[in-house]
Amino acid sequence: MIYEALSCLTDEINEYFRNKLRINEDKAVLSGIINQDGTVAIQGENKIVITLVNIEKEITGISNARTIIGKTTANKSTSMNINLYILFSAYFSTSNYPEALRFLSFIIAYFQYKNVFTPTNTPKLDKGIDKLIFEMAAISPEQQNNVWASLGAKYMPSVIYKMRMLTFDESIIKEYRPIVSNVNSNNTAG
Repeated sequence: MIYEALSCLTDEINEYFRNKLRINEDKAVLSGIINQDGTVAIQGENKIVITLVNIEKEITGISNARTIIGKTTANKSTSMNINLYILFSAYFSTSNYPEALRFLSFIIAYFQYKNVFTPTNTPKLDKGIDKLIFEMAAISPEQQNNVWASLGAKYMPSVIYKMRMLTFDESIIKEYRPIVSNVNSNNTAG
């Protein structure tokens, strides 16, 4: 589900760039920034790199649900909602820094234009996704420094958006218990 959402987002942003800038190449890529061995993970330069930097569980009410099946009850997992924090980095050559800022501005403008994705306005959206909402994350300079340090990369012009929310619902039944239908409270003591 995570891949499907981010892949669709990447396609939508590339389509936006093609229409806005009249270009044929994909400028947005879904990728990590640094490989595990410390080498750069991105092929080529002059790209907007879309990277997942955090997953957060959306806090909701009840964690388990009870369902009656015949004469037994089933405790099953309820759906779990998660939010994703997505880093949009402008990976441009040093001599092309103004272009990096320009493309970063396009990303911000894109989410001002379209911050809600539904099957109606985004036909490529996976059938399991009802709605995605994007909002710019409020990241302090210290948090931003921590993100780049944990990625193992040097800072690039970037912005982080919070994507709300993916719902995971596989309805996995955890256990069965017989239904107690008649409780006798008569205590016969001798």
